[in-house]
Amino acid sequence: MALGGGTFTSQNKVLPGAYINFISAKRASSSLSDRGTAALALELDWGVENEVFTVKAEDLERFSLKIFGYPYDHEKLKGIRDLFRNIHTAYLYKLNTGVKASNTFATALYGGERGNSLKTVVTTNIDDPTKFDVITMLDTEIIDSQTVAQATELVPNDFAVWKTDATLAATAGTPFTGGTNGSQSTGTEYQKFLDKIEPFKFNTIGCLATDQVITALFVAFTKRMREKVGAKFQTVVYQTAADYEGVISVENKVSEAIPQSLIYWVTGAAAGCAVNKSNTNKKYDGEFTVDVDYTQFALEDALKAGKFIFHKVDDEVRVLEDINTLVTFTEEKNSDFGSNQTIRVLDQIANDIAVLFNNKYLGKIPNNESGRVSLWNDIVKHHKELETLQAIENFNADHVVVSKGEGKKAVVVGDAITVVNAMAQLYMTVTVA
Repeated sequence: MALGGGTFTSQNKVLPGAYINFISAKRASSSLSDRGTAALALELDWGVENEVFTVKAEDLERFSLKIFGYPYDHEKLKGIRDLFRNIHTAYLYKLNTGVKASNTFATALYGGERGNSLKTVVTTNIDDPTKFDVITMLDTEIIDSQTVAQATELVPNDFAVWKTDATLAATAGTPFTGGTNGSQSTGTEYQKFLDKIEPFKFNTIGCLATDQVITALFVAFTKRMREKVGAKFQTVVYQTAADYEGVISVENKVSEAIPQSLIYWVTGAAAGCAVNKSNTNKKYDGEFTVDVDYTQFALEDALKAGKFIFHKVDDEVRVLEDINTLVTFTEEKNSDFGSNQTIRVLDQIANDIAVLFNNKYLGKIPNNESGRVSLWNDIVKHHKELETLQAIENFNADHVVVSKGEGKKAVVVGDAITVVNAMAQLYMTVTVA
């Protein structure tokens, strides 16, 4: 995600921490980069182990059985469906490493309880009695069928790897057994995930853990990546007072077995929210039953404490305000930085200008007056696009200053913007004649 790891300080110190950050990406242009990518670590019954795997929205329904071991509409995938309501790409990681189920003929491709739902059916081929039809079934669905004379001819499928020394014989159905999900994930497994996800580029990362040691690990990771590496993303956690603009803390629980399941939806909603939009008052359109039993005073206290909270509006559940956990305000980070819409705009600028510099200027354009004018033009063009989208306002190109730094290779950029936020309060006075 990061090219170098260093940061530059802007001369006017407008941005949070006043950092200009450098990250790598495929394209170099002054246009705005897309949003809608999330990362999440999960405990799963099936799937790729010890590696981050990518799931695209357009492939989720088609390949959910292969990826997760369950059809798209299965109860087990409620959280995944909630996650994808607002994103196009997810980088996922299976935390648990379970035992692979097996039978006489094959071993499950992945560890986990879901492998116990597999079975092998072997019948004599009707056209050639010297051969066998070897069928792999998941629950009642046929997922693979091969006609062979012996086990060595069998080709692995999406669910099973064959035992080449097996002796094929007719069977109405030999179930796989012994598959387990493994032990409860600890901080060690979550740290492995964070190490694996570090090179990826995403807008939000979710943490489904409730252990405060693990959530603290995610908060520390977020701070390091944002401030030292230059990777601009936000992290969604459950009931964690981080007091940091890069962390969103979901307050509500759900009625289902895993109370922190709103992490799925909020992670997706935060990742997919456009740079000129806000999730304030956004309707929860997911599948969980949200606990919104809060008084007016409790809601006010939640906002003051930096809690991302849902409330009831008539018969709908909506986001009260799109805020992060920052509650300690300073001259460098005032109350504006508690708004996720503000952070999205600032992160967009940091990410886009870093991409632009790394791909178009770094090691390619001379650090002379002509080169610096070119960089100034690209930054101004970028900011004007943000202004057109009403993400910023009253932009003055004269406030962008590109000058030579102390070293021959150094360029220093001064910048000033005014972020636009969505309306949240209406104050109205009506005079009655």
